[in-house]
Amino acid sequence: MSQQRPFNFMKHPDIFKAMSGLSAGFEHSTLEHSVIELVKLRASQINGCGFCVDMHSKDARLEGETEQRLYLLSVWREAPGLYSAREQAALAWAEAVTKLENQHVPDAVYDQARAQFSDEELARLTLVVVSINGWNRFNIAFNVPAGNYKAGSLKAMRAQAS
Repeated sequence: MSQQRPFNFMKHPDIFKAMSGLSAGFEHSTLEHSVIELVKLRASQINGCGFCVDMHSKDARLEGETEQRLYLLSVWREAPGLYSAREQAALAWAEAVTKLENQHVPDAVYDQARAQFSDEELARLTLVVVSINGWNRFNIAFNVPAGNYKAGSLKAMRAQAS
């Protein structure tokens, strides 16, 4: 296991503020908070970001997400009855945009997302994916350890950085 690296990017308010600024584009949108958290958690699972998996699973629970849906998120296609059509479209979109296999988002995934989200919502959902992928890369690059995040403390961190 890698050790935490000496540079703690979270202690640099300008870096934290720049990354947090991406959230302004979707936090007060028509996207459901539960959809946003599921997308953040699923992208973090794909990227292997332990810190973000810990954070977003705890914050999702705090917001009322069920244990069963969190446990099955990595295999959500095998449990379609647990996730709405809108959530399934968001998760498929998040996976495709995170992976960008063959530098492409499949037409079927795009069509599924367009059936559930307006143009504006899909752009904001894409911003959610871009944002969490950025956070994942910072946390992975600097070996930020998982397991110590306190549910709901992201709001306090953002307020401190303002």
